[in-house]
Amino acid sequence: MMFTGLACETTLPARSSLLLRRGISAILSVSAMIFAAQCSGAQEAAPQAPSVQPSKSAPTGRPVVTDTPAEAKIPAQLELLETHYRFEADGSSHKEVHTIVKINSELGVRQFAQLNFDYNRGYESVEIPLVRITHSSGGTADVLPSAVTDKADPAVAATAAYQDVRVKSVRILGLEPSDTLEYRVITKVNKAPLAPNFWLEHSFDHTGVVKRELLEIDIPAVEQMQTRIASSTPADATEKTGAGATGRTIYRWNHAFRAEAAKDSALSSVEPDLVFTTFVSWPYLSEQIAGLMTPQGGVDAQVAAKAGELTRATKTDEEKLEAIYEFVSQKIATVDLPLGATGYRTRAPAEILTSGVATAEDKFALFAAMARASEISVRALLAGAVTQPAVRLASPAPFGRLLICAEKVKQSLWFDPSIEVAPYGMIPAEFRGKPALQIDFWSALGAPRADLMVNPWRTAPDGLPFQAAQSVNVEASLGADGKLTAKVKYRMRGDNELLLRLAFHQSPRDKWKNVAQILSLSDGFRGQITAVDASDPMATHDPFTVEYEISQANFVDWSKKPVKIPALLPVFALPDPPSVAGAPIELGTPLEVEARATLKLPAGFTAQLPTGTSVSRDYATFASKYEESGAGGAVTLSASRRIHFLAREVVAGRVFDYAAFLRAVQNDEAQSFAIVGPGAGKAATTERAAPAAPSKP
Repeated sequence: MMFTGLACETTLPARSSLLLRRGISAILSVSAMIFAAQCSGAQEAAPQAPSVQPSKSAPTGRPVVTDTPAEAKIPAQLELLETHYRFEADGSSHKEVHTIVKINSELGVRQFAQLNFDYNRGYESVEIPLVRITHSSGGTADVLPSAVTDKADPAVAATAAYQDVRVKSVRILGLEPSDTLEYRVITKVNKAPLAPNFWLEHSFDHTGVVKRELLEIDIPAVEQMQTRIASSTPADATEKTGAGATGRTIYRWNHAFRAEAAKDSALSSVEPDLVFTTFVSWPYLSEQIAGLMTPQGGVDAQVAAKAGELTRATKTDEEKLEAIYEFVSQKIATVDLPLGATGYRTRAPAEILTSGVATAEDKFALFAAMARASEISVRALLAGAVTQPAVRLASPAPFGRLLICAEKVKQSLWFDPSIEVAPYGMIPAEFRGKPALQIDFWSALGAPRADLMVNPWRTAPDGLPFQAAQSVNVEASLGADGKLTAKVKYRMRGDNELLLRLAFHQSPRDKWKNVAQILSLSDGFRGQITAVDASDPMATHDPFTVEYEISQANFVDWSKKPVKIPALLPVFALPDPPSVAGAPIELGTPLEVEARATLKLPAGFTAQLPTGTSVSRDYATFASKYEESGAGGAVTLSASRRIHFLAREVVAGRVFDYAAFLRAVQNDEAQSFAIVGPGAGKAATTERAAPAAPSKP
C-alpha cells in the first residue's frame, strides 16, 4: 500500500542529468516527467493514497517522503499505524488497518485529500467503516458513507474485460494543517486465485513517517508454512492457540521509530523485515502461477492466421519473433495494471487479439500463442526485487514485471512487450543481469517437468541488443541585451532513449513542452521552452531524437567585468566512489556520450578559453576541447566533451585511481569562458575558472 501521490514541484537537480552514466531511475523519471507534463502548476489534482494488496503489507496512507525524519519536514506524520492480519488454511484472509495521521502542512493536506484503495472484486472486498477529521481548532467531523465511491481502476475504465479491478475512494474535504485524520479500512479475500496458498511480506517504516506501528499477524498451523523474521525486528509477543489442524500462531509487534535503529536498518539489508508464505519452494510457486497463466488447448485459428500474416515475408525465426513482438508491443495497447492485479489469470489469445488491449500477462498469452503458431517456443519470467533467490523465501510479493524469453534463435532474446516503445530485444536496465523466475509451462500443460524445475531461475542478459550512445548538440547565441537563445537536440540509443520514448509517448502532444522543460532542467538548462519536437516514439529501429528551443532573458549582466559563463553542456554525473570499503564501482552498460555546443557572441566580443582535458583509463576515457572561430566581429565559441565507458565496473582495488579520473572530469566541467567586451582587448593566455553568477540557459 505505497502512497502514489506526487506533488507538481518537480525540480530536478543538474546532477540528475539525462547524460549521466546510468540515467535517472526509469520508473521515477518517467513518472515525474509525465506527471509534470500533465500538471498545470500549483493546481494539481489531489494525489492518491495507497492501494491495498491483501497478500503484501505496507502502511495504508503512507506518503512518499525523501526528506529527513524531522517532523517539521514531513508533510503528514502517521502517529499510529495499526494493522491486523488473519489468514485461514483455505487461503482466505481478513485485514484491518487503523491509521491516525497528523497533517503538518498544505502538502500534507494535498497528499491525504483523497484516499484510494485498489482491489479485485472477483475475490476481494474493501470496507471503510471510519473516516474522521479532528480539527486543531476543536471539534470532529465524520466523513459520511455517501462520500465513498467505487469505480473501475482508471487504467481499465474503458475496457470491459478488466472491470473487476476497482478503486474504492474517499474524498476528504475540510482538512487543514494541524488537523488529525483517522480512518479504518477492512480488506477481505475469499477464493483467491492462488488459494489455498497465501503470503505476506512486510517492512517496518525506517524513514520517520510512521511514529508508531502496531502489527498483528494471525496464521493457521499449516504444514507448508514458512516464516522468516529479521533479527533486527523480533516479535514483541508470540501466542499459540489450539492444537493440530485448529492450531494458530499470533505474532505481535509494537514498533516505534528510532533514528539510530533506522539508520542501521537502512544500511544492513534491502530484504523485507517479515516474510510468511505457504509456497514451499520457487519451483512450486512457478508451477502454481503457470496453472493460471498458461493458455489452454491449441492455437486458435484466428490467432494462427494473424501470426501467419505477420511472418509471411520473414525467413528466419528471429525475423518472425521481431514481427510478432512489434505487433504485440505496439498494436495491442497495454492496460497499465500491476502484475498480479487480475490474479495472474489470462484471457483467451483470440479474445485479446480482438479487443486490442492487454495486461502484461495477457500480452504474454498472445505473444506465446503467436510464437507457437510460428513453431517458436517462448517462456514467461517474473522479474523484481530478488537478488539472492537461494536465501529468500518463495513468494509472489517481490515481482513487479513480466518478461519474455525466446531461446530457439541465434541467441537468447528477452522482451518486455508491456512497454509499447521498447526497441526489439531491450528490457529495462533495472532487470538486466538480474535473476528472473521462469514459469513452469511444461508442468501446467501436463508434460514432464524439465530442468526448469531443478533451478527455475534465469539471469537476464546484462547488455543491450545494440551499441548504446547518446549525444546532445547545443546551438546558442548571446545578444547584446544579455538574452540567450538556444536550440538543443538530443539523439539517444540505450537506457535514456527508453526513458524519453516513454515520457513523450505517454504525454499528449500539447504537453510536450512541459516534458521538454523537465528534460532541460534535468540537464541544468534554465529558461523558457518556446518550441519542441521529437521523433516518433514508436519508431524503435532508429535512435530517439528530441529537439527544443529555449530562451533566457538576462542570462548575463554585461556590467560585470569580466563576465564568466560555463560551457553550455550537460554535466556528466559519474557515480561517486563507494562509501563502503572494498566495494566495486558500477559503471553499467558500456556507453559513449558526446556533448557539443556553440555560442555566437554579440559583435565585438571575444573570450578567454578554458584548457581542454584528456584522461584515459581501461574502464573509461574522457576528452574535452574549447575553441574560438570567426573574425570581423562575429566570434563563435565551441565546446565539446566526450566520455566513453568501456567496462561495466571498476574493481574495488582501483578506487583511488577512479577518484583521480572523476576529479579530472569534474575539474574540466567547472571551467568557464571569460567574455571580453569591445575595446577590452583579448587576453593572450587562457583562463581556468569556475562558473560565475550566470547560469546555464
